Amino acid sequence: MNIVKATAGFEEWLGRQTTLVKPDIRLKHERMAEAAFPFLRATFYRWMQVWPKACSDLADAPCVLAVGDLHVENFGTWRDVEGRLVWGINDFDEAAALPYTVDLVRLATSAALAIEEGHLAVKARDACAAILDGYQQSLVERGRPFVLEEENHWLRQMAMGELRDPIHFWQKMDSLPKASGQIPASAEEALRNLMPERDLEYRLVRRVAGLGSLGRMRLVGIATCQGAKVAREAKALLPSAVHWLSNHRGPAEILYSTIMSQAVRCHDPFVQLRGHWIVRRLSPYCSRIELSMLPGNRDESRLLFAMGWETANVHLGTPRAMKNVRRHLDKLTTRRLWEGARQMKKSVMSDWEAWRDACKK
Repeated sequence: MNIVKATAGFEEWLGRQTTLVKPDIRLKHERMAEAAFPFLRATFYRWMQVWPKACSDLADAPCVLAVGDLHVENFGTWRDVEGRLVWGINDFDEAAALPYTVDLVRLATSAALAIEEGHLAVKARDACAAILDGYQQSLVERGRPFVLEEENHWLRQMAMGELRDPIHFWQKMDSLPKASGQIPASAEEALRNLMPERDLEYRLVRRVAGLGSLGRMRLVGIATCQGAKVAREAKALLPSAVHWLSNHRGPAEILYSTIMSQAVRCHDPFVQLRGHWIVRRLSPYCSRIELSMLPGNRDESRLLFAMGWETANVHLGTPRAMKNVRRHLDKLTTRRLWEGARQMKKSVMSDWEAWRDACKK
């Protein structure tokens, strides 16, 4: 099955799970054709088709509750119950029971593609080494969240770059178009429940964001509360693309809440599941961080080390698998991770070129 047929099949399945926003699907297709890195972000379903054959020796690794759609731009910040700024993995839409190596190889592959497109300045093999070192060290120390207060000052400086400035953020929010058409009552109820005041009036807008989830409905409520703006987002929540690939019959379990609750993590009290919606607070420092938002003078090896560490923070939420993971990890060298990432990068590039060519016709 080629990439065009795979995408058509996946989107047909997706349309049976939720109401798709067709203009956003068209935009997603355009973004997929622009470059290999956004293509990777948008096509986890294809990754899982290609992965078992391309990396057969890594595909039989011990299974954990994994992120699935992990990449270097699936990290961000939020505030915990103490109001502290925390950095870590931002999205768990594709959470599923998978070999732990899926997350490591996908993270390394995304770094390699980001390097090739000029978003990172390290060498691909060095990026793999940093990711693997961080993952191993986190397992040794049984994980630790990245709280950006007394510690991790270097990461705080990265996370609070000028492109995440509140003025810039709220200008972007204010420019979002008013939501029109049929609005699910369940989405509005989910948003109201997360507002700081129950009867707070808000403006309902549509938001286009992400790539893997682009095409699902996203609604944002923007309100003024005690003299300043607040925003809450509701995004349609679906089973992982893993269920499409396995021809799963009947209701598929959504593991978003489970993976967050079990990970070594300072939890965001404003991320909640409400029926078929994942609801969260949006604010200048409670959002995903794109590489373009990071300051130019950054220690990228240290950042990739932290990404590897945070990946282990999540995998430690499957404690019964850790003994087997550590045993397998003893044999996973930087060279093997690099070779796996290189093989998957080759597959991604081939699919992207085929997709780009098909879009030109």
